Amino acid sequence: MNLKTVAQNFSDEDQARRFLEKQRWPDGVVCPHCGLIGQAYRLEADPESKNPVRKGVWKCRGCQKQFTVTVGTIFEDSHIPLNKWLMAIHFLCASKKGMSSHQLHRMLGVTYKSAWFMTHRIREAMSQDSFFPPLNGTVEVDETYIGGKRKHSGERGRPDVMSNKKPVVTLVERGGRARSQRVARVTADNLSAVMKAHIAPKTHVVTDDFAGYINVRHTWPMHSVIKHSDGVYSRKGPWGRVHTNTVEGFFGILKRGINGVYHHVSELHLHRYLSEFDFRYNSRKIKDNERSLLAIKGVAGKRLMYRDTKPPQEPF
Repeated sequence: MNLKTVAQNFSDEDQARRFLEKQRWPDGVVCPHCGLIGQAYRLEADPESKNPVRKGVWKCRGCQKQFTVTVGTIFEDSHIPLNKWLMAIHFLCASKKGMSSHQLHRMLGVTYKSAWFMTHRIREAMSQDSFFPPLNGTVEVDETYIGGKRKHSGERGRPDVMSNKKPVVTLVERGGRARSQRVARVTADNLSAVMKAHIAPKTHVVTDDFAGYINVRHTWPMHSVIKHSDGVYSRKGPWGRVHTNTVEGFFGILKRGINGVYHHVSELHLHRYLSEFDFRYNSRKIKDNERSLLAIKGVAGKRLMYRDTKPPQEPF
């Protein structure tokens, strides 16, 4: 699955639907209503019937309900052809720093509003499940600030309380995965909560000398600190090399994507953009086509309604 094969093999919606059925149901058709496997049959249109059957409709012999391959996925209730959905997934997975909704709008021939909603649904499919194993080995932890126009004026280059930049905490497993999370404020309690949720015990944790990490050693005895305030950026340690270059490299890709491709990210949707960059980083060792297939496998069970993408209305 690359741009050439997507253009050749998914030129119409029927081919894209058959491809999606093969990816979602490799061991037989699964009814999304009752979970019965291999007991559904495809409905064929009767030429003499006055009630035509839509293409791709299946019926379960168990619960007698009808469904298509898009039920229970990010594609459900979408009027955009499936071949355009697959193209959008490939574009977003193959671009190292992402692709803007304006670019998809021009390339796919859909409205900007549709392209914007498509990208958010795809990011929802890229989000990591809560049952993923915790990070282990050597994990680097650092925080950064996304968006906003006000300059840094706080301690050690951090924004002050009046800044409109949004703090993000990222944990990167050396040679492995990354997990990013938006936090309300960079405090010791918030940092500790994020780390406890994603890092396994007996893990070598590396941070800088920010005061918010002062209590890390109580939970992770193998805690190494690199003192950036003293101009030190790498040193030897008892549990391995001590530096935060890996997580800072991730921040470089994240900020180049946010500033150079998306330009503006709303606080309401920041967590979805973080999921997108985490997903591409975590699948960086595989090819673009494999990354696209991996994203397609995540479309099930992750519905996102348009009303969920709107900010809550202020009370009168």
